[in-house]
Amino acid sequence: MPQFETNVQELKYKVLKEVAKSYYAGNLQKDFYKIPKIVVPGPKPTMRCCIYHERAIVEERIRLAMGGDPEVDNVIEVIKIACDECPLGGYEVTNRCRGCIAHRCEKACHRSAIHFDARTRAAYIDKDLCVNCGMCAKACQYGAIQNNIRPCVQACKVKAIKMDDDDAALIDDVKCVQCGACVSQCPFGAIMDKSFMLQAIDLLRAPEHNAENPVYAIVAPAIASQFHDVTLGKVISGIKALGFDEVYEAASGADMVADNEAKELAEKGFLTSSCCPTFASYIKKNYPQFKDNISHNLSPMATIAKWLKEHNPSCKIAFIGPCIAKKKEIQDPRVAPYVDVVLTFEELQALFDAREIELSSLDEEELKHASYFGRVFGRAGGLCEAVKQALAEQGSSFELKPYAADGLDNCRTALIKAKSPTRDFNFIEGMGCVGGCIGGPCALEHEFRNKGDIDKYGKEAKEPTISSAISSLNSK
Repeated sequence: MPQFETNVQELKYKVLKEVAKSYYAGNLQKDFYKIPKIVVPGPKPTMRCCIYHERAIVEERIRLAMGGDPEVDNVIEVIKIACDECPLGGYEVTNRCRGCIAHRCEKACHRSAIHFDARTRAAYIDKDLCVNCGMCAKACQYGAIQNNIRPCVQACKVKAIKMDDDDAALIDDVKCVQCGACVSQCPFGAIMDKSFMLQAIDLLRAPEHNAENPVYAIVAPAIASQFHDVTLGKVISGIKALGFDEVYEAASGADMVADNEAKELAEKGFLTSSCCPTFASYIKKNYPQFKDNISHNLSPMATIAKWLKEHNPSCKIAFIGPCIAKKKEIQDPRVAPYVDVVLTFEELQALFDAREIELSSLDEEELKHASYFGRVFGRAGGLCEAVKQALAEQGSSFELKPYAADGLDNCRTALIKAKSPTRDFNFIEGMGCVGGCIGGPCALEHEFRNKGDIDKYGKEAKEPTISSAISSLNSK
């Protein structure tokens, strides 16, 4: 079992693994309303008030591992009964308050929400009057007033999370861009992404699955920053050991995207990338004036999947990566015909262990059609490099002036600057996660979140140019 960053991630993995084992063994029906008796190994139930509460939460985790509530359109769901430990939030006076006589906090409050305890002289805030403006906290010289923001609310850059009548987190689907930051930041694992792992197993075990009707896996370039205990070649072998007939690189699709993106940019003069579904959704929901500037290219995942289905219409395709938003992307009518299911790296690890596949004992498999430029799409700035290279290979005179933005805060800054008539860039590479795809919410390891892993993977590419990589793939 890998070393997980948090106990929440480990618990999620254990549920996924046990659900997969039960499904492979034929002891599980894909029915949201029928929860099987699955024992999830782990610590004694001391994390909650009682074992009954603990069991009820595990049942909800099992539901999500089986695909979640079919009535909920979002690929992210809140486990309400697990969302009960965070403070309500807002500004509160801490025990640092010295009961001073200056009362700067009181003077700063324009709502008369600050009062004082007659016995202790300490300040307290009337929540019925407070509007969380924060002026009292700025005024306090002791730093005694703090804003208790829930981790999920703090993580969400699009303000899509609010509280329901029971003070549990509630996701506003209209605002949500499926970045998954709330999933990775919730310290109680009360917000999780739905797993479609069972659909992937169905594809692999389908009676019609054979050499004429293969099931292909497409791996995101970010896979090079994962599974550090073994080589990438052994991970690819492990994916085939699960039953996939062939493994392709999304980086090959990235080569195609870079080639087409360069042409579209030279034609239109200003463009934003379309590779990251979170970024594209962010533009449409928050900066609709740039909707027509989003590249018309499909993402690398969808581009290589389309190529595969054009060459073999009877194939089935699973994408494997660190991204939750990809689970939503394949519901897009432009993408749905090409990608059948999305798995995360967390789910891939669970499948390896459910099938007792020991990666270290496997032979090496080689990925060989993508270029360096397609592979570096996995980290921030990689797309800009690739578009620059594609323009050079095309002999274009168009001068690329890129703005690489990773994380929604930086994406927002880029789009605000883009509104200025004096903007000094003509292409925005937008990545919803900090660091790019290697910072995805369902990555197994984030401590390796640096471009070195991806650059090393890129330098191992057999194809020296984008055009040669595309030619190599087409000659396959």
